[in-house]
Amino acid sequence: MTVAAATLTEQLSAELGSLRDAGTLKRFNTLRSPQGPVVEMAGRGEVLVLSSNNYLGLAARPEVVAAGIEGLRRYGAGTASVRFICGTFEPHLELERELARLVGTEAALTYCSCWNANEALIPSLTDDETVILSDELNHASIVDAVRLSRPGRKVIYGHSSMDELREALASCPRGARKLVVTDGVFSMEGDLARLPEIVELAREHSALAVVDDSHGTGVMGATGRGVAEHFGLLGEIDVITSTLGKALGGAAGGFVAASAEVCEMLAQRSRPQLFSNALPPTVACSALEAVRILSREPELVERLHRLSELFRTRLREIGFRPLEGEAAIIPIIVGETEFAIRFSERLLEEGVFVTGFGFPVVPEGTARVRVQMSAALEPAHLERALEVFERVGHELGVIGRG
Repeated sequence: MTVAAATLTEQLSAELGSLRDAGTLKRFNTLRSPQGPVVEMAGRGEVLVLSSNNYLGLAARPEVVAAGIEGLRRYGAGTASVRFICGTFEPHLELERELARLVGTEAALTYCSCWNANEALIPSLTDDETVILSDELNHASIVDAVRLSRPGRKVIYGHSSMDELREALASCPRGARKLVVTDGVFSMEGDLARLPEIVELAREHSALAVVDDSHGTGVMGATGRGVAEHFGLLGEIDVITSTLGKALGGAAGGFVAASAEVCEMLAQRSRPQLFSNALPPTVACSALEAVRILSREPELVERLHRLSELFRTRLREIGFRPLEGEAAIIPIIVGETEFAIRFSERLLEEGVFVTGFGFPVVPEGTARVRVQMSAALEPAHLERALEVFERVGHELGVIGRG
């Protein structure tokens, strides 16, 4: 080991020790079974999962798994290069057509993650006169994409503050391209973007509305077509980015959905498309089947909505104060990061897997445990979870706080 490497190792060891001493070092648990409402966890046996993005229970759905296996057999494990060099596989084109139809746009283009999709889209639509207006609680992938973009001006408006957004739009230079970028569902809060007002303001000021609907696709709206459907705005959003790694089978992948011209320009210019392998064909095949199941079985979405509201209500009844919301994300604020991690560890010791989040993921003093619902959960699962929440909540003093 070189002197520089030894010095780095020593420095990083000290930093990790500080995290460990503060009780904020993250633990990575190992699963020995497919993702689902109940999993086999190394060292713990069967554990009930309330911390997964597997909103529709499709991650291990037999048809989704079978589609991926058939895709692997037919098209192989990988693409071997980028699409314009080695060719585009048929499943990519089929999936992109289905995704565009699902979210109500003319076209779609897939990437290896929604992080890639955001980092492809925002810089590609930005020049040195563009103004980007971004909600302060937007996902880290949007934050990093804006940093990469180097716009003429960047505005971070207060979370869902339409007054700040209105004022910022009014101050934009005449003729400048304007991008209003927001999460559809804010992943740490579980609340929704004020999309009707955002769309109205964008139209009034000739701005583009860009929505990352990663936690809304397959979750929000009567048939799971996202936050746009929830608000009656299907087909009215200029650009949607989202993921295949949550409700749509949970493997990997993301996409941009927009006009044919936007998608073609991204195919021609976006760096993640030009310099990185395409989505593996097996993932494209499994995600395609997940989209088709969603279209055939909208009752999955209805069940998810029902379970989410039921669990939120029952948490209140036993003394918790979850944040209000309409999504399948139910956060419970508990204060400091160390306490949120300790709370989640106690829940896990009792067989319920819920993750605690703290700084820097959320602001100091607002650490939380985040419950995420799945349509695959049964009433008995919820009752078991509520019993554990109540017992651990009393033990740690979370229930009954002023």
